[in-house]
Amino acid sequence: MALLPITVPASLLDDHRLDPEADGWGFRADHVVATATGDTYVLTGLRRYRGHAASSADPAEQNFGYQLITRYGSDEKPTATAVFGQAVPGGSPSAIPEGDATTLAVLPDGAVAVSSKPGSTYLLSPDLDEVLASWPMSWGWETQQSPGDDPFAASTAVTPAGRLLCMTSEYGLSNWAGAHPNIVAISEPGTALGPGRKPVLRAIATLDARTDGQNEADSYAHVRYGDKPVGCDNRPSPSLTEALSELTGTSGSLHGYLDSRMTRPAALGDDLFVVPVFGKTYRSTNRGQEFSFALVDDRGVLKGRLGGLHLCEDSPFTGFDFTVVADPYRARAFHLNRYGLYAWSADGVLRARISTTEKPFKPLVHFALLECTPAGELVLAHRKQHLLLRVPVPQDLNDLAETVEEALKGYRRERTALKRQYAPVNWLWPDSAATLNHL
Repeated sequence: MALLPITVPASLLDDHRLDPEADGWGFRADHVVATATGDTYVLTGLRRYRGHAASSADPAEQNFGYQLITRYGSDEKPTATAVFGQAVPGGSPSAIPEGDATTLAVLPDGAVAVSSKPGSTYLLSPDLDEVLASWPMSWGWETQQSPGDDPFAASTAVTPAGRLLCMTSEYGLSNWAGAHPNIVAISEPGTALGPGRKPVLRAIATLDARTDGQNEADSYAHVRYGDKPVGCDNRPSPSLTEALSELTGTSGSLHGYLDSRMTRPAALGDDLFVVPVFGKTYRSTNRGQEFSFALVDDRGVLKGRLGGLHLCEDSPFTGFDFTVVADPYRARAFHLNRYGLYAWSADGVLRARISTTEKPFKPLVHFALLECTPAGELVLAHRKQHLLLRVPVPQDLNDLAETVEEALKGYRRERTALKRQYAPVNWLWPDSAATLNHL
């Protein structure tokens, strides 16, 4: 196991005179992606809000909201941090607006793709010092896209062969305003995303096919089904909503898949993917509501679901964490929620279930599962202590519980060593060594 502090540039804290012991600030880890050579990119968010800030000229009182990407070298030391989302004090506007549900991907050429809902993608240099390309998509509740929009994807993942597994959004769905993630698409082998190059994405799955409100202006040339852009009735069929309703026998049920949502697809290989789909949420408890981690191949065939989960006892609605991460090099999938850590093989069979009710594994409720590395490690972030725990996954998933237990035991020991090194206050880990780049 390895433990990394999720650091914040000390100079940024100084610019805003942020007092870690004061109220009103927040810090979170959103995503992590690692390279085969051992580099790690960590996406975080840092913000402060105070109701009286608008009338104050004091930097210690003003509101702010940043997204940050920090690169760690193979020696686990931070080497560079990119800051974006808003202008720093005295600086020019950010080239990348703050995004929603932002995730990262490292492309085969080393560039870092930053994608967010509803469909914006930005390419950064490996050293995080330059924005190489931009494909923006405005966010809002408009009924159609903005004239300046040129989106790529709301999320991007890379398969071992370099194919891009993407989630894209559409306008004109059902009676909803705005754009919503609705298409799972894959690029063809040998195509690449880069400055001046936006590969065609072949749609393999539609979440919701209720598109009576669409017209030709709601399609995008790079997202295609057959020989035409996805739009109106030109899309994969049946939809995931229809297929999962039939598979689970919930058609017409209030607790079925009508008005469902999906989150970032994960690659189990070059031709098999996991698509997390969850049913409509209500103001009252949603525990027991339908959800599926659907298995879809690159021809758009629903191969089944990740199995072995109980709608109540394993519900991801508690905590609203539907993230599934996958190891495409070993064909495994993983999920962590408030009830347990789960591991599956590519056939959808549940191979391990580690309950958070068992004493050695109770600390897992404080972690979020962010990604699986090319080396086969699970990467978990502690929500309060802002530490990144890397857990090696054994070849035999029956041994996963033992490995996780050892990692959790080592967590406290390694945390103590890091506290001596960084002297954090209220679990905020300042760093002055990494190069700071304002994008």
